[in-house]
Amino acid sequence: MRRKTFDALLTSGGLVLAIILLVAGGLLTWASTFVGDQVKTQLSQQQIFFPAKGPATASPEIGPFLNQYAGQQLVNGQQAEAYANHFIAVHLKESNGGQTYAQLSTKAKASPDDTKLAGQVATMFNGETLRGLLLNAYAFGTMGRIAGSAGMGAFFGAPIMLLRYLLAFAHLRRVSPDSELCPPCPPDRASRSPPVG
Repeated sequence: MRRKTFDALLTSGGLVLAIILLVAGGLLTWASTFVGDQVKTQLSQQQIFFPAKGPATASPEIGPFLNQYAGQQLVNGQQAEAYANHFIAVHLKESNGGQTYAQLSTKAKASPDDTKLAGQVATMFNGETLRGLLLNAYAFGTMGRIAGSAGMGAFFGAPIMLLRYLLAFAHLRRVSPDSELCPPCPPDRASRSPPVG
């Protein structure tokens, strides 16, 4: 294979990779912005506010995680995760003696006339549903942040690959059209037998 052909293939590959990185960076940045906007819009519409610092956040299971957001409206994935795992989950655990929705529901089915137990099941269902929705917002918010970071990485890599392409193109212009990638061995070396060792 001619050296110039091989170098042209590699050079073209570098240009293609730079274009792919630019396109990927644009799409990842768009995805990050879209997901972030959707999470913020959906959470804002719920009108959830963190409690102010005080008795509601005095518990060591709540305060260290929620005090940084005291009084703020819940509008992003990190806030949703904190509220779901360190406010709703703690209150559900306290109100139902650490039992899960499934455990309470099973008990309620066995005692259909127990209105107190039915109320606990309804509270647990509503709380776990809201908690699950908030954790979904957290998951999507995290994916959006990862997409944004990947987009920045792609935008950082694209100029590097473009510079590599320009340098390779300059080198390609200096390569002789007749040079071979692996020149053949001279006849006297090709006919020699390998040394016996």
